[in-house]
Amino acid sequence: MSLDPQALARVAHLARLDLSADDHNGLTERLNTILAMVDRLQDADVSHLEPMAHPLDAVQTLRADEVTEPDVRAQVAPLAPAMDDGLYLVPRVIE
Repeated sequence: MSLDPQALARVAHLARLDLSADDHNGLTERLNTILAMVDRLQDADVSHLEPMAHPLDAVQTLRADEVTEPDVRAQVAPLAPAMDDGLYLVPRVIE
C-alpha cells in the first residue's frame, strides 16, 4: 500500500491541515516509508507465537512499596503562603 499526493491532499483537507507543496512531497515520502514498514511487519511469521489477550499479561516487575524520599514537610511548611491545621491553603480553582 502506498499513498499518492492526491490521497494525501484529501486527508489533509479532511483534517483541515494547510500543507504547502514542500510539505506534500516530504510528507508523502515519509508516510510511504511508514506504510512500507507496516507492510513488512504484516509479512512477519508469527505462527509460532501465542496470541496475548492483553499486553499486561506479561510478568510485571514490581518494586517494593517503600518511602525513598526524605520528609521535608517541616522545612517547606514555613514557605507556604497560608496553612490551616497542617494543610496548605490554595486559591479556589473551580467554582
